[in-house]
Amino acid sequence: MIKNNSVQLKSQFIWIGILFLCSTINTLAQNQNIKNDIFWVTKDGQPVYSQGGGIFKFKDNDGIEKYYWYGVHYEEAEKYRKEPVKKYDHCTFKSVTCYSSTDLVNWTSEGDVFTDAAAFPDGKRTWVGRLGVAFVKEINKYALFVQHGNQVLVALADSPTGNFVWHQKINMEPWIGTTNTGDQTVFTDDNGKSYLIYSYGKGRNKIYVSEIGVKDGKVTILDCTKVFQGESREGNCMFKYKNKYYMAASNIYGWDASFAYYLVSDDIRGPFLPTNNMQIMDGADEDYAHVTQTGFFYTIKRNGKETVLYCGDRWADFAGNGLGYNQWVPLSFNGSKPYFNSLSSWNLDEKTGNWSVAADNNYVKNGSFEADRNKIPSSFKPIQEQLLGWKTTVIKGNPIKVKSEDSPQLNYFNTEEDRKEVIGEKSLNITDKVDFAREISQQINSSRYVVLEDGVYILTARVKNSKGFSELKMFAKSGGADYKITIEDENPSWKSICINDFLIKNGKVTIGFFADGTANAFCLIDDVTLVKK
Repeated sequence: MIKNNSVQLKSQFIWIGILFLCSTINTLAQNQNIKNDIFWVTKDGQPVYSQGGGIFKFKDNDGIEKYYWYGVHYEEAEKYRKEPVKKYDHCTFKSVTCYSSTDLVNWTSEGDVFTDAAAFPDGKRTWVGRLGVAFVKEINKYALFVQHGNQVLVALADSPTGNFVWHQKINMEPWIGTTNTGDQTVFTDDNGKSYLIYSYGKGRNKIYVSEIGVKDGKVTILDCTKVFQGESREGNCMFKYKNKYYMAASNIYGWDASFAYYLVSDDIRGPFLPTNNMQIMDGADEDYAHVTQTGFFYTIKRNGKETVLYCGDRWADFAGNGLGYNQWVPLSFNGSKPYFNSLSSWNLDEKTGNWSVAADNNYVKNGSFEADRNKIPSSFKPIQEQLLGWKTTVIKGNPIKVKSEDSPQLNYFNTEEDRKEVIGEKSLNITDKVDFAREISQQINSSRYVVLEDGVYILTARVKNSKGFSELKMFAKSGGADYKITIEDENPSWKSICINDFLIKNGKVTIGFFADGTANAFCLIDDVTLVKK
């Protein structure tokens, strides 16, 4: 039995499939709403498949400016979207897709603009990904720059949505010493010049900027400037804000999420500061940039106002870390210092550049426990003792310690059966080899840019637990008041728990879980949400 001593419990189980459907309908209904942590659809409800790409503004055949979003459609993205219970080890390229929009929220499919037949004319398949498109004024064509095997492929088209035709492959060795780039994107400046932004092909410990243009009748890169050398970085991309250039990148964590790093310069070719010392973007450190890698950015400019969109890649099909491949959030700035607003749901008015937090935003950071890539505590990269965004306090039992055989593991790796009922490959793990008492908590406050409004909220979670607890509860504390729901019996299957209609005051709340159990008793927690009612 699950007992709520503050209000009557509302407990209901919703199949993940139904959750997808409801989220899709909600996305369509909220015309200007950008909702993360779900799989996206076009205006007519078709799946969006766009990974490792970018957004560019071009004129269509009628001379009307539109946003064009290009990315890669992988076969595994379809499989994971249909049944997100396991990750895939291989990447099967299907096409480069193109979507168009006039508001950056509602997208129309323009179809496949570069197919597998065009990518593999000899029938030999290889890696294709990490791309961008530039308009080349000298020849009045659009150029797709994409990684292709161990080189960079350039394909050309007569229109933003036209079929891109193989033009040439660029061997990068004469430029940087490796035939391939690491990760790469395309950045277009205000003057119309486009640049390839990329890292060194081996180790990725250098980042370069190259102008795109025409030489000897071929679309290619015209120069090469190294702007960073230091710790290995991937997800290399650039944006511009208030006439300053920001070089952004992620850690080398494979498909997993990462901090979002940046450098700043007054010139696109540098120097980027602080020299060779990328900074972690404030706000991205509690959930690894909303469980993403840096993908690309887009800056909206309206009447002197600039709004920067962070467009992160969540490689869930290959990392298994949650739902949705595209996670977009607005950045805020304190002078030239960017701040990452980790939001699950927000509203954008492209005509003004204004944005606001949506009514259904989940304020919990790392609520599905997907940000951490390893078993925690971890002695592997990154060395980490606590779960990201959460604080574990040991009251009784073994201490939490890296490289300790007795330390409890703070996260659990969900089975395929678990993932039919909860989201992602990980959940919170509350257990120990000895009798234990432990509190796991997260303090949620208003930030300078996102207000946690006072009012009535609902705290929910999914739980599966054994016997052996003298006390097991979920709690919320705000304004001097304590709210809790007590879990009194064993739950061998996942159940929903909820603290309903509790008050948050003064823009601050502490949420969490308390467990007092006997040796080897366990409780798993997943999909924690805090939403204003």
